Amino acid sequence: MQIGLIGLGKMGIHLCQNMLRNDNQVVAFDLDKKLVEEAASYGAEPAYTLEEMVKKLNQPRTVWVMVPAGKPTDSTMDQLANLLDADDTVIDGGNTFWKDSMRHNRMFTEKGIHYFDCGSSGGWKGALKDGNFMIGGDDEDIFNERLAPLFDGIAEKDGYLYTGKAGSGHYLKMVHNAIEYGMMEAMGEGFEVLEASDFDYDNAAVAKMWNHGSVIRSWLMELAQEAFEKDPHLDKIAGRMHSSGEAHWTLMDAMDKQVPTPVIYEALSQRFRSMQDDSFDGKVVSALRNGFGGHAMDTAKKD
Repeated sequence: MQIGLIGLGKMGIHLCQNMLRNDNQVVAFDLDKKLVEEAASYGAEPAYTLEEMVKKLNQPRTVWVMVPAGKPTDSTMDQLANLLDADDTVIDGGNTFWKDSMRHNRMFTEKGIHYFDCGSSGGWKGALKDGNFMIGGDDEDIFNERLAPLFDGIAEKDGYLYTGKAGSGHYLKMVHNAIEYGMMEAMGEGFEVLEASDFDYDNAAVAKMWNHGSVIRSWLMELAQEAFEKDPHLDKIAGRMHSSGEAHWTLMDAMDKQVPTPVIYEALSQRFRSMQDDSFDGKVVSALRNGFGGHAMDTAKKD
């Protein structure tokens, strides 16, 4: 299928390659012309303005938006609402707040444009191949007819789910990320206990062993092994754990619904605490975030 892709950052540029590899025609746009040229080098058709991208798409158009949540997404959605026609389709693949997704859906629905909110997991490696996607949208028939074949190609087998009405995809991704917070915090605390123990553990060897047959084996443990192999005691990075908002959003909604979420609360609290001073726990979580999502790590201060 033909698809317009807006946003060619670390997730978008890899998603572009994934789409192309699965026999899709991609018209790629980004404010950074160098990224547009990189996408073209992979086989995408370049577009240097949003208007140019829309004009190059055959009707009914399908546009995938992969830009940062908040004002960048709001601005892009407002522009698309004025450029697209009835029966076109918009997919928001970013980490948009689910209530914003519902607002965007109302705006597009008034114009007869189909809107789908798509939570994307698996980091940049998933964007590049065998991703994981959680898709909400009010028109299941449009999803099945137009979009399911796209996800059949770019997602891992059984790695995507149509979740129902608009907002439900980004809500599910929000909760997914909150769970991720708790899992990474438990791993970070565990390795901090090992680091403080009376024993001289090889952290990389421990992570490798735990990832072969143990109850806690996971991709996160694999990433921990990779991080420790590069820097056995993570001396090169600061233990500051940045947060992108999803756990906070989850806690707000959980409190509104009186659902107890102590693990997620404590994990987010530790993120805030890590911004005040350094910790080995923070080093581990920072390394894991860099491993799966390419998120920036703060460099440790030299004595």
